[in-house]
Amino acid sequence: QVQLVESGGTLVQAGGSLRLSCAASGRTFSGYVMGWFRQAPGKEREFVAAISGSGDTTQYTDSVKGRFTISRDNAKNTVELQMNSLKPEDTAVYYCAGAYRIWGTTPAQYKYWGQGTQVTVSS
Repeated sequence: QVQLVESGGTLVQAGGSLRLSCAASGRTFSGYVMGWFRQAPGKEREFVAAISGSGDTTQYTDSVKGRFTISRDNAKNTVELQMNSLKPEDTAVYYCAGAYRIWGTTPAQYKYWGQGTQVTVSS
């Protein structure tokens, strides 16, 4: 079992950068595929990025490719999302999620979730 706590969300201007962090509890962190999802008002929660337990495999949704980078530090039990060239359409609550040894891009595939952190991009 793992508990997740996100941080780093804030208000930023379009074109700016932001780094989200997710701190995980538990001793088997490296066994978890970690993902970032986001949910804008009135919309469904959507996949943003995922990273394998070892960190050598990543996947991104098309709209963030080349702008966002997911990374993890298994020694520190953290996963981060570096977001560059932010756009107003990136505005959402961002969630960190974990799935034990399951690769996925849908919310249903992730069992563990953080409480979310708000990212607002102003135009």
